[in-house]
Amino acid sequence: MVAVNSTSTSDQSAGRTGDLIRALIDVVGADHVLRDADVRAGYETDWTGRYRGSSDVVVRPAHTVEVGAVVAACAGHSAQIITQAGNTGLVGGSVPRTDRTQSDRPVVVLSMRRLDHLGAVDTAAMQVTAGAGVTLARWRGHARLSGLDTPVDFAARDVATIGGAIATNAGGSRVLRFGTMRQQVVGIEAVLADGSIIGSLSGLPKETAGLHWPSLLAGSEGTLAVVTAARLRLVPMLGETITALIALDSIGAATDLLGSLRRTVPSLDAAEIICPAAMELVSSHLGRHAPVTAPDGGVYLMVDCADHVDPSESLLAVLGAAAGVVDAAVTADGAQRDRLIGFRDHITEAIAATSTAIGVPTFKLDVAVPLDALPELLEVAQQAADADGCRLVPFGHLAEGNLHLNHLGARNPRQIADTVLRAVADLGGTISAEHGIGVAKSPWLHLIRTPAELAAQAAIRLALDPNAMLNPGVLDASSER
Repeated sequence: MVAVNSTSTSDQSAGRTGDLIRALIDVVGADHVLRDADVRAGYETDWTGRYRGSSDVVVRPAHTVEVGAVVAACAGHSAQIITQAGNTGLVGGSVPRTDRTQSDRPVVVLSMRRLDHLGAVDTAAMQVTAGAGVTLARWRGHARLSGLDTPVDFAARDVATIGGAIATNAGGSRVLRFGTMRQQVVGIEAVLADGSIIGSLSGLPKETAGLHWPSLLAGSEGTLAVVTAARLRLVPMLGETITALIALDSIGAATDLLGSLRRTVPSLDAAEIICPAAMELVSSHLGRHAPVTAPDGGVYLMVDCADHVDPSESLLAVLGAAAGVVDAAVTADGAQRDRLIGFRDHITEAIAATSTAIGVPTFKLDVAVPLDALPELLEVAQQAADADGCRLVPFGHLAEGNLHLNHLGARNPRQIADTVLRAVADLGGTISAEHGIGVAKSPWLHLIRTPAELAAQAAIRLALDPNAMLNPGVLDASSER
């Protein structure tokens, strides 16, 4: 009797999946409904190689109306949806879940890569409309053709997309000056769990009319709706730029220098901290030495300034008066700036290459603490790495107290996470600064959110997605701890 019931359940599940696939083909065409396991595999593993799962089908709609029809079909067949675009996420939120034993519902990866339309730049409003599948590099290139620039930038710009950046409220190097992705979204279009379309792309800077969809959906990691397009803010293109790579004798000296720069250098665009382990790794990867050397216990700070007039004088004045500066390489030459910036932009690439060589995916923790707590955070992270026997490679964004703690060759990532994330919470920080919570950090969400906050978040999610279709397990504080 048990075997008969099991077979019947399996047949029902297969039948439901087959019906769903036929419905999806009716919406987007057979070429964009991917069923072959080898083809699906690229959508089922994240960028780090650490998180992976299985789906029944990958569907690739081309515009918002098709997304709405796809989501409605999934709702009608009790399917779960994992929304994915560039798949550069680092917390397992953009790929199917590993464990499917608790549900026989079909799992659909909703690829947003074909939603790659870019509207004309409105130079007067300094705005542009972009599809969720547009990469940050295309957004930036498109803006620059009109003499403007983008306020968000980070190393994965060639692959990371607008939709993913909004979903995780991504940051990057220019947060210091312009804020995170949430601050750049002046209009949004999205699809709810029943397939209905919400939002506006008008981009009105003044609109007081109740709930603000961009604010609600930015950072929601695909759990409340599927973002399909956004109206985005642009910023002036600042042609006079200067970059400095500074060696300092301590993190405290770097923090003090940052304070002086913020007070007296209005052109300050970025301030990136690179710990010696990261500089050593990326220098080896690039095959060249950094032009300055930090002492034992010291750090590197990479500073960018940009303005309509040459910002060199104000930057050099601050560097000349700063305590703890051991050495500095400063340049306004384009090619030399690119070489300096390469030490920062290629750290992630160097980490990935090292991980591939040792055969173990990097374990990454993206956290932020108050600036005066950074030394203690680094000490805890190093102790956790030493206890595990792995190699710690830290770097990040100094102004936000945001460190990317990369553990190479980690044997027990869960123990490292528990040690570091509990310390972060105790220091008054956040367990995710810009990469999101995903499934990786859901078990520790309770450390930084009160029971009342978690209950309110769950209530909003239940109201918008009553059948738990959208990105199950992500931002789920009920996950096993």
